[in-house]
Amino acid sequence: MRGPAPAIASACYRTFPVTSPVTPPALIPTGSVRARVAAVQMTSTEDVGANLDAARRLVRRAADAGARFIGLPENFAYLGGDGDHRLALAESLDARGPILSAMADLARSTGAHLLLGGFPEKSAEPGRIHNTSVLLDPEGQVVARYRKIHLFDVDLPGGARFRESDAVAAGSEPIVADLPFGPVGLTVCYDLRFPELYRQLAARGARVLAVPAAFTAETGKDHWHVLLRARAIENQAFVVAPAQFGAHGGKRASYGHALIIDPWGVVLAESGNHEGVAVAELDFDYQDKVRRTLPCLQHRRLG
Repeated sequence: MRGPAPAIASACYRTFPVTSPVTPPALIPTGSVRARVAAVQMTSTEDVGANLDAARRLVRRAADAGARFIGLPENFAYLGGDGDHRLALAESLDARGPILSAMADLARSTGAHLLLGGFPEKSAEPGRIHNTSVLLDPEGQVVARYRKIHLFDVDLPGGARFRESDAVAAGSEPIVADLPFGPVGLTVCYDLRFPELYRQLAARGARVLAVPAAFTAETGKDHWHVLLRARAIENQAFVVAPAQFGAHGGKRASYGHALIIDPWGVVLAESGNHEGVAVAELDFDYQDKVRRTLPCLQHRRLG
């Protein structure tokens, strides 16, 4: 018989909501390696200036709450309705355009590592951009870039049709960025449905998985929480998932619910259906204990 899983003895962690055959490891109460992080939730539109103002306001709110790694969602600078005009807004990461310059200033003013969850980066392919996750350090310098590998080409129930590959060139290389608190694996939105990418990131040392997204309202209600918790559990990693939410114009609407999840699959912080920031403290000694108690990453036999 399975008994109810006990609560973890820390204000940063909630009681486990499901039963488990394995007793969750207790946290080390003092002396832990910790990092405070934040996932921003916003509703971007075709108004770039208003989007950047919202990003500044929310990133500063997260920094005021003590976060030193802050993630913005996919398409934070522009998210239109039925058309995609990002090509006209695309910038090179080697020459500071207005979007990158504004976010570099924001990183410097807050003293935080700032993840631009989905940045319109110029590509070498005519008529296409890269959907790029860009990591800025507290000096505003680009220290990592990940170009979205899996592009969202789907027809959803209800008639919504997406062809991301019409305007976006796919990336090819998994990226793990080194931060002061540990390695972070970079992904974007639809990547979430491809667990092999996350296994590669974990194998390369990622302790945190970043999943900035503009998950559709249709799929998010059934899949968002399930997939994010699965990626956390199977890789015994923290997951930080900034999110778009609400109506963006035309038929485009996003699910929201920005999340931060621990390596046991417990939701540490969540934004519901509103603008805001999810903030939580990550305890890496706890993560080590999870990995020692249930060493599934060491038990892999395939791949």
